[in-house]
Amino acid sequence: MTLEKSAELLIVVTSFSSLVDAKKMAHQLIESRLAACVQIRDGVQSIYRWEGKICDANEVQLSAKTVADKWVDISNFITSHHPYELPEVIAYAPKKYEALYGKWVQAEVK
Repeated sequence: MTLEKSAELLIVVTSFSSLVDAKKMAHQLIESRLAACVQIRDGVQSIYRWEGKICDANEVQLSAKTVADKWVDISNFITSHHPYELPEVIAYAPKKYEALYGKWVQAEVK
């Protein structure tokens, strides 16, 4: 299913150090209609370099379903409300998805 460009489905991903922070963000995204659905995955192992040191941390990954015309709003919201100094905010645009699901996401974020 492909909708007009602005209504294309996006999956926005970020991560947190705690389940509490991830759930708080999930509720905020749903309440503000920036996302139709948010999934949280606990127990993600992240290895990265930060300020010259290699870090190894357990994190919680959040995936929010939205549409392309919400990208700027959701990205700004996550960045400004996230506890990390530099949060990961990445969006994926699936090429295919079930048509009714896509319409539901679009309706929930409008």
